[in-house]
Amino acid sequence: MPFGEVVCGAPGSGKSTYCFGKHQLFTALNRPISIVNLDPANDNIPYPCAIDIASLITLQDVMDEHGLGPNGGMLYCMEYLDANFDWLEARLKELGSDAYVLFDIPGQVELSTNHEALKHIVQRLTKIGFRLAAVHLCDAHYVTDAAKYVSVLLLSLRTMLQLELPHVNVLSKVDLIGQYGDLDFNLDFYTEVQDLSYLENALNASSPRHTALNMALCSVIEDYSLVGFETLAVEDKASMLHLTRAIDRATGYIFVPPHDAPVPEGTLEASSVPASTRPNTFSLFSSAAGPMAGSVGDVQERWIDAREQWDAFERKEWRQEGEKIREAREREKAMQGERRAKGGIRERK
Repeated sequence: MPFGEVVCGAPGSGKSTYCFGKHQLFTALNRPISIVNLDPANDNIPYPCAIDIASLITLQDVMDEHGLGPNGGMLYCMEYLDANFDWLEARLKELGSDAYVLFDIPGQVELSTNHEALKHIVQRLTKIGFRLAAVHLCDAHYVTDAAKYVSVLLLSLRTMLQLELPHVNVLSKVDLIGQYGDLDFNLDFYTEVQDLSYLENALNASSPRHTALNMALCSVIEDYSLVGFETLAVEDKASMLHLTRAIDRATGYIFVPPHDAPVPEGTLEASSVPASTRPNTFSLFSSAAGPMAGSVGDVQERWIDAREQWDAFERKEWRQEGEKIREAREREKAMQGERRAKGGIRERK
């Protein structure tokens, strides 16, 4: 059974960067991953692309042929993909039944909030066997402004209701949040979407004429009680691993390494059948059923409260790791030299 992520979010939220970072991470972990670019305007793809919508249609061709603008042309492209879904289905089948696929979606928010084309595509992917989760990226700097934070909450809520998938909202670029000023509350207030009435003073200060409207919108968000956020610093390995685990729990994905993988004895079933049909109790209880490591408090300490100290600590760790690797290589070269020297000595008869 193939699994995947529908990576959506506003322009500039870091979707393509996230896909590239995840490809690097999964490659290092020897986990399968394929990336599908569904943005017909993306002609500068940073990651290895398994399937590119540009092979079917491009935004520039649509604009030239039909006289549409960028927004109308993008909607046309997605409707065209929906009408020609068999093209996408045929290429996805070539990836195999154990594929893990990232679908990089265009940044036009109406595609994931009110237009039906993307929703139809997601529903058809589900029907052909994909287990999907929506990964909705939002720029973390919006939490530094109360009005922008409420707008992000509304956007995330609308996307959740539209796509009808297991959903993981993500505050991306959390490592840059300190550049936009101090937070009014601790980071967990924003990730857990706690009592929004505490935002009333800040909202009234920015738009006193819309006090009733602001609090009504906050009430809608709290009534649904659906929105929450994970955090992401795409260049930080621990952050990427934490988010990956959260997404795996949302989809039910359990990574089972190949039967010949170098792992401790007893953690893998000695079988050569595909991973999707091979039982593995160790993977189940260590990934899906195990507790989530780390907390939002740790993220705040790492990127907001004590970033300089953590940066210095990590640089020290990297230097020590580099020295160990260099020493190991030097020892290996020395041993190889000794073996060559011994092999060149001939015994006297």
